[in-house]
Amino acid sequence: MIFETMFLAQQQSGFQGIGMGYWALIIGTMVVSSLISGTLKRRFHEYSQIPTAMTGAQAAEAMLRENGIHDVQIIHTPGQLTDHYDPTKKTVNLSESVYAMNNVAAVAVAAHECGHAVQHKEAYAWLGFRSKMVPAVQFASSMQNFLMMLMIFGVLVFQGGGTVFIWAFLGTMAVTTLFTIVTLPVEFDASNRALAWIEKSGAANHMQHEKAKNALFWAAMTYVAAAVGAIAQLAYWASMLLGRRE
Repeated sequence: MIFETMFLAQQQSGFQGIGMGYWALIIGTMVVSSLISGTLKRRFHEYSQIPTAMTGAQAAEAMLRENGIHDVQIIHTPGQLTDHYDPTKKTVNLSESVYAMNNVAAVAVAAHECGHAVQHKEAYAWLGFRSKMVPAVQFASSMQNFLMMLMIFGVLVFQGGGTVFIWAFLGTMAVTTLFTIVTLPVEFDASNRALAWIEKSGAANHMQHEKAKNALFWAAMTYVAAAVGAIAQLAYWASMLLGRRE
């Protein structure tokens, strides 16, 4: 309904032909994201059937200790694939399917989240940059939703002084898009640190290590898909704005 209304608003404001392009972009992004998400879930389900010598929590504790980190707490968090590292509270939050489970998927995820803790300890530049962006991203996201509503319910936004609103919307999209791009090196580096520790510590044998590598690869692809989708949408709106100025 939202995209249909946007399409009608675009048609009334002189942006003929853009609506279908936007639909194609949105649907294409959704299809790719769905395929990656489906593959990720299948891989994690498959690798959760392969046992390891330690649980996710034990792996996290060992990796933190071996990296000289003693002020980060490992806690259990509800849900599935809700694992994350909180730099403000210094906690490694492991989901139900990771914390107490001893399998390849659990160890891979736990080690990845500890990779972020190691980044924090070593003041990894990209992690610091991403953390500093959070307030700006939160503000940009709220403003983007507000401007989207204006564009949906006020066709006048596309007329007269509407360019100001579109530029503002484009600016908020640029901030959130930059955040998805900055996230990529942070996530890939955390996975590389995780895999290096898994191999060095012997937490998994060679076959299990390759499975862990594959699981983290597909997890990283979700961030790649998000970044590509954000860039594509930003490019779309930018071309619409620049086309209107011609």
